[in-house]
Amino acid sequence: ENTGLQSQSPPEEQNYGATAAHVRQGPFVSVSRNGPAKRDYLITAVLCYANLINFMDWFIVPGILLDIQKYFKLSDGDTGLLQTVFILCYMLAAPIFGYLGDRYNRKIILGAGIFFWSSVTLGSSFISELHYWIFFLSRGLVGIGSASYSTIAPTIIADLFEEGKRTTMLSIFYIFIPVGSGLGYVLAAGMADVTGDWHWAFRITPCMGGLALVLLILLVPHRIQRRTAAHRALSISGTIRVAAEKPRVQRTAKTTWCQDVISLAKNWSFIWSSLGLTSMAFVTGALGMWVPLFLYRAQVVQGIVSPCLQESCNSSNSLIFGGITIGTGILGVIAGAEAARRLRKINNKADPLICATSMFISAVCLYIALMVAQTNILSTFIFIAFGELFLSVNWAVVTDILLYVVTPRRQSTAIALQILVSHLLGDAGSPYLIGIISNAIQAKNAHTLLWSFWSMQYSFIVCAFVGVFGGGFFLLTSFCIEEDRKEAQR
Repeated sequence: ENTGLQSQSPPEEQNYGATAAHVRQGPFVSVSRNGPAKRDYLITAVLCYANLINFMDWFIVPGILLDIQKYFKLSDGDTGLLQTVFILCYMLAAPIFGYLGDRYNRKIILGAGIFFWSSVTLGSSFISELHYWIFFLSRGLVGIGSASYSTIAPTIIADLFEEGKRTTMLSIFYIFIPVGSGLGYVLAAGMADVTGDWHWAFRITPCMGGLALVLLILLVPHRIQRRTAAHRALSISGTIRVAAEKPRVQRTAKTTWCQDVISLAKNWSFIWSSLGLTSMAFVTGALGMWVPLFLYRAQVVQGIVSPCLQESCNSSNSLIFGGITIGTGILGVIAGAEAARRLRKINNKADPLICATSMFISAVCLYIALMVAQTNILSTFIFIAFGELFLSVNWAVVTDILLYVVTPRRQSTAIALQILVSHLLGDAGSPYLIGIISNAIQAKNAHTLLWSFWSMQYSFIVCAFVGVFGGGFFLLTSFCIEEDRKEAQR
């Protein structure tokens, strides 16, 4: 398979694990490296399309949360548990797919995951109000299917492109996280408005998933060679020296999963950046689940809208929030990648410093948004938009940090562990935590519309403080990132 290297690696270099050829001094020929083939861009386009659908499925439920809450008669705590079940299954499945992705055919795993989550999403649209537990179960199964994709797809892009181009392509790939999230809100709210039945929101993405599966089968090669540490080091110079005599190849032995985990546990850049990502996940999980409902309660308190009594409720907040998520996501990911590209030239610690700064600013913006919600809904929308913008700055940059501080043969495992930790301590619990705090506050006060709003407002303040902690974790990453990057290159 094309990895951008024009010379064919010896068979022993194509096995699992990082390899490096140590060549004796002697005559050599230079083999220049061409740019990525058109097929590589086509493969990336297919992966981006599937990533779009993946995150649309994530945020269909928050887009029609008020309808689902009324349909199944759920409290705030039970409603938050919907997203928690999804994330728990997602994160627990991620290490399994990370192990499989490092050792077996990635195309087959991706195809199976897309088929599985699309089928379950379609099935969940036919669940009646008497079987709410089946709906909870279906969200967990969708999380398992999503884990297969999110764990493996970034490693394929990393194998297709060298370092400079890799950051750009990963940025494009991660743009589809906020775009897909926003379109999930828009799709859910739009279908509920058009059909008058929120169940139809779960019947569009399975069709899109079927198309993604066909494109994956037709356009993505059965095997994509893994770019080893030696390949990446050679691609930086753009020239490969091939000895006239047969080179002596020293191959790194295969390692067990436990050995990979122990090695990653000693990588402080990986640990601190993963905790920073965990803080991001906590905040984005809570916002993604509860913001439309929070805005609705703020509007009720201000008298802008009337309390929803019918089954199909006004979904304009989901549409607006979805649009904000799309716009700020695209702008944030592009701005983060461009800032990283420029600042790396003058500061080797630019990536974690960018992440830390954006987290601090985002926390301030979200706090202000919460404080003005009771009196000025427009200002709330504006500050939520800025908060999401600065959160989105970090998506591609955090992944790029992982890809250059972790040796290539451990990257699927590293991504899987990062998914596990960030979701276990982040968005697996934050929607539920916000919900049960809101329940606890309401239980101790009068059951009024004003206290319904205040309970959600006070619960959300937790997110601002978690964002500050996230900025601190990225600052700690900056202290050890240079040493860990050199170690990964060695």
